[in-house]
Amino acid sequence: MSTSEPENKIWESRLTFVLAASGAAIGLANLWRFPYIAIQYGGGAFILVYLLSVMFLSLPLMIAEVGLGRYSRSDPITAMVSLARHAGSPCGWGSIGIVGAAASLIMLSFYSVVGGWAIAYTLKSFSGTFAGMDATSICDYFDDMVSDPVALTVWHSVFMLATIIIVAFGIHKGLENSLKVMMPAMIVILLLMLVYAITETGQFGRTVAFMFRPDFSKLTIDGVIAATGQAFFTLGSGLCMMMTYGAYISKKNKILTTSLVVVGLDTAVAILAGLTIFPVVFAFGLEARSGPGLLFVSLTTALAQKIFGALLGGTIFILASIAALSSSISLMEPAVAWLQKRFSIKRFWAAGVVGFLVWLLGLGSVFSFNIWSGVDYRWFGKSFFDLMVYLATSLMMPLNSLMIALFVGWKMGRNRMAEFLGMAGVPFNIWMFSIRVVAPLAIVFILLMSFGLYR
Repeated sequence: MSTSEPENKIWESRLTFVLAASGAAIGLANLWRFPYIAIQYGGGAFILVYLLSVMFLSLPLMIAEVGLGRYSRSDPITAMVSLARHAGSPCGWGSIGIVGAAASLIMLSFYSVVGGWAIAYTLKSFSGTFAGMDATSICDYFDDMVSDPVALTVWHSVFMLATIIIVAFGIHKGLENSLKVMMPAMIVILLLMLVYAITETGQFGRTVAFMFRPDFSKLTIDGVIAATGQAFFTLGSGLCMMMTYGAYISKKNKILTTSLVVVGLDTAVAILAGLTIFPVVFAFGLEARSGPGLLFVSLTTALAQKIFGALLGGTIFILASIAALSSSISLMEPAVAWLQKRFSIKRFWAAGVVGFLVWLLGLGSVFSFNIWSGVDYRWFGKSFFDLMVYLATSLMMPLNSLMIALFVGWKMGRNRMAEFLGMAGVPFNIWMFSIRVVAPLAIVFILLMSFGLYR
């Protein structure tokens, strides 16, 4: 297997890889899920379990994926087939790349729909649409929007078109240039909102107490499951995004330290999101909720009452749009890289084909909120949107992550992995124990949770 790659397929610096990997990791769940479940399950107690899960589950998996990508210098599908062959293992291990790329595209199909909501709300907020509206009116507005198949299709199309354009321009002109703008902009917006939360809401101290004061009485088994699951999903384990981006990383970069920086940024953004969003929600005595309702209903309701609410709301939805878009380009990249190499076609056409197929699949999620909402039959008791979420996040991601952990930990061999990763001594031994024992056990636990068998 060749480990060389043309210079134009390498990230121009370590910082660029950090921005790319952080963009892949930092998504909408950092904004609307982590802060809520942290408060719900004991604040500091939850964060402690989350950090332990990150260090011994998601971080080892990220290191493994980046290492495999850098060694192979290829897309995940091609790389895993070749790596399995060189390891003398059955070709079934090569399916890791296929499952990862497929899960990424399924996730992108529904992620694009929600990303379209964020773009729509950015424009609506800046235009003052929500000014003076009460909670009931805003809730009705959101329900009306998702009930309109034409409007949702338009916003879904806008989001997918933006993703296609960025990916089509390639590693340097597309991914690097866009992420150099999006990621710093995300951090600046978060910091500005943090200043606002501290100085204007009067609820910052309450939020800090909720998020960081450890209350182990609230850390139930559900809280441990939530912390472990959030740690697992936050870095996109099993989607092969990090393997794809790892293929573009220079051999001069240390995978361990670079991965630690990415994990640190991902966690920092999740915590900052809670410290900026919940003081606004608490200031108006609104219900703290998780998921889209936090941004599109609770936060929008709170800001609708402020003099500068249109500006603040639009800024926050820009943040949400950036988080969604930075993740979406990493979800598309594995399939585009494979298609481009497999059929020797230009990247523009590869991105267009993949994007169009994802857009078509996304229409199922669009229609599940409106014209298909009254359909009597539901796959597995779920709407099309919920089914896509379940397939990608509850089945394919953990199963593929388990395959990666077993392949890297037990099939590749210690010496080969030490060479791939450039690690040795105690850090390597800790990583090896985590990838061989801790990660597989935790993933099996997550799978049992997905099937409702953890009780």
